[in-house]
Amino acid sequence: MANLKEIRTRITSVQSTQQVTSAMKMVSAAKLRKAQDAITHMRPYANKLYEVLTHIRGALDDAGQNQYLNQRSEKKILLVLVASNRGLCGAFNTNVMKKAIEVSNDNYPEQFAQKNVDFFVVGKKVAEILLSRGYSVWASRHELYDALTYENVAKVVQELMTLFTNGEYDKIDIVYNGFKNAATQILTVEQFLPVHIPECEGAVKQDFIFEPNRNYVTNILIPKTLKTMFYKIMLDSNAAEHGARMTAMHKATDNAGDLIKELKLTYNKARQASITKEILEIVGGSEALT
Repeated sequence: MANLKEIRTRITSVQSTQQVTSAMKMVSAAKLRKAQDAITHMRPYANKLYEVLTHIRGALDDAGQNQYLNQRSEKKILLVLVASNRGLCGAFNTNVMKKAIEVSNDNYPEQFAQKNVDFFVVGKKVAEILLSRGYSVWASRHELYDALTYENVAKVVQELMTLFTNGEYDKIDIVYNGFKNAATQILTVEQFLPVHIPECEGAVKQDFIFEPNRNYVTNILIPKTLKTMFYKIMLDSNAAEHGARMTAMHKATDNAGDLIKELKLTYNKARQASITKEILEIVGGSEALT
């Protein structure tokens, strides 16, 4: 059994850790409220914009092969991984990385075997994990989290759209954690480019008046929708990250409390054993003198 000094030192160390995790939990809770408000206000606009796109789907089919709708042979694939710059948020980052590898193996086995699947990472931690495991990272844009604004996100989306329209990649998918609540993140894979517009009940083909013309409207609407959807994904992931970190720090604080109770019990047992030993030594010594 460890001596009393070692146990006291460990109790002090765990108490110090508990204070840190408790403080981090409160900080994450404050950040979560702000991030949750941002995604809550953004979702209705993004969903409505996408709804408009689905309702004019019939018109888009005849819009002269819009460059963002072109379906090509999938020779080169780009997976965009949206995660975080920091750790201490449970399996938040590793789940995104594992899902991306799973998508590469299951959806694009031939391309992955030929090393035609590249990773475009938003988040420093996932980039570090991928590199440590021998995977190549085509690009990393972790600076987005320094100022998470629509303008900064739009620049990254424009870069992705250019890669697609130039033919450098034939398909771009996004892997990220969607925000449901503080304790739940929904691991999501979405096709980003080419734009996939599902059939919409009630959509009327060629029954719209476009001003100034149909091509002009679609060429403005599709990039706008792509930038808005990617911004929503960033806000979703940001809120999910703070929720995951708050939950992880809450569990760490509770575990520290349980460990402190166990250590105090061990300390009391060791102290009692030490006292009992001293009493026995005193009694034994007194009997030897009589």
